[in-house]
Amino acid sequence: MTASGRLVDRLLGLPESPSPPAGSARDLRVPMPDGVALVADLYRPRGAGPLPVVLMRTPYGKRQAVVRLFAGVLTRRGFQVVVQNVRGVSGSGGEFHAFHDEKDDGLATLKWLRAQPWCDGRVAMVGASYLGFTEWAVAPYADPPLAAMGLGITASEFAGSFYPGGALALHNTLVWSSLMGTREERRRPFHNRRVRQAMRHLPVGEADLAAIGRPESFLREVASHAEPGDDFWKATDHSAGVPATTTPTTMVTGWWDLFLRGQLRDFAALHAEGRQVRITIGPWGHDAKALRATLHDQVSWLNAHLNGDKAQLRRAPVRLHLQQADTWLDFDRWPPPETKPTPLYLSHGLVWDEPDADPATFTYDPFDPTPNVGGPLLSPGKGKQRDNAPLERRDDVVVLTGAPLAVDLDVIGPVAATIHVRTSTGRGDLFVRLCDVDRSGVSRNVTDGILRITSTGTVRAEIEMHPTAYRFRRGHRLRVMLAGGAFPRFARNHGTPEPAGRAVASRRTHFAILRDAAHPSALHLPVWNP
Repeated sequence: MTASGRLVDRLLGLPESPSPPAGSARDLRVPMPDGVALVADLYRPRGAGPLPVVLMRTPYGKRQAVVRLFAGVLTRRGFQVVVQNVRGVSGSGGEFHAFHDEKDDGLATLKWLRAQPWCDGRVAMVGASYLGFTEWAVAPYADPPLAAMGLGITASEFAGSFYPGGALALHNTLVWSSLMGTREERRRPFHNRRVRQAMRHLPVGEADLAAIGRPESFLREVASHAEPGDDFWKATDHSAGVPATTTPTTMVTGWWDLFLRGQLRDFAALHAEGRQVRITIGPWGHDAKALRATLHDQVSWLNAHLNGDKAQLRRAPVRLHLQQADTWLDFDRWPPPETKPTPLYLSHGLVWDEPDADPATFTYDPFDPTPNVGGPLLSPGKGKQRDNAPLERRDDVVVLTGAPLAVDLDVIGPVAATIHVRTSTGRGDLFVRLCDVDRSGVSRNVTDGILRITSTGTVRAEIEMHPTAYRFRRGHRLRVMLAGGAFPRFARNHGTPEPAGRAVASRRTHFAILRDAAHPSALHLPVWNP
């Protein structure tokens, strides 16, 4: 192992491993059925015979620092690694069409690898984020199956994260599309500032022009296919194939990751079928800490399933970090069996018994949209857990607070809300957030969710919120905030029937939140009582 390799492994907290001398072959051309060739780099121990292949497929360029880091760590441990640029990226032929070509191209690559004399027929795949999606685009359809799969901060279905609750996820969409739209060039000065400013551009479907100065296909596709019933992304949804996938699978995600809900659904689907699967959920977002955890996790998984080292497989299927308790917990399944869905009712404050209060009201103005603080954001953006005081002082939000807790309250699992609401326009986004108010009065977000409303009259809004594992300390108070949006995390709701990607004209929307015995509005908290 080189001195630089030892230093990298030490910084990552990885144990030293005696690594054989490795060689590489650059820009191998992998033919696709339509005549396009995709380029790939091969790293393998010198003088070795046929070996299993660890495949990584990336839209960010196979020489990108993070990709090279993963490949280097694996190569130093004697794995044979192939890193391939997906279609239309950095020397690979064709045009990059986000998410749409990964199934056919991935399966063709798998077939080509198994035909090479240096491959023993076994192929595993690893990666994070989009790289993880390329695994799900292959795994349900591979015959024979993949030998192993390592998935970090990803999911088998991405489109749900573009439109959570029917609202367009503007911040994350524009950040990623601006990254992809400039991937082949040196980043211009003040790129992040321009992207943030472009989030205010109308119509949303042309925000790419303000961000990077030209159209970008992913942003345009997300914005133009945001209406209910549009099946544009249907072919990119691989979740139906998850239960039948037999590949041994390891997963890493974080409580502040934007793909958390989908990844937990994938885990639950595999686990219900008795598949060999494990998941680790840490106090991370879509960030470097999650990538480091993913790398550790995938090294141990590959050692187990390609090299026969089963020592690190002796753990529970679910390992999660309980936030604010500074502890890790192991469970046999998700959600944990000892949790009980418990309603927390919206009343004059927050109560555990029946509510009895008049409607709470506020008005949402798309010309001055309620801002966002924290949450599962891609960088640049101040995500995760933040002080919510700037939001709670606004007159376009409702803030309801419970009594101080007599004992610690642990909440572990899926969180949801049932809110009875009326809107003046029959159109609006209802944003619901649960916060932790400490003894000094500082309110920090724990979980939230949003739902796009398109009906008049009283609507029973069922809102899926972000799952969590969180300890509310004794003496702290629970707080619920309700608003008509969280901008620019979600695109503003214009209060008109115009499609989200094209809307410019706006109407204010008056909200009434019902909270009486006939219309009980509540959050449903998975209270853990071991």
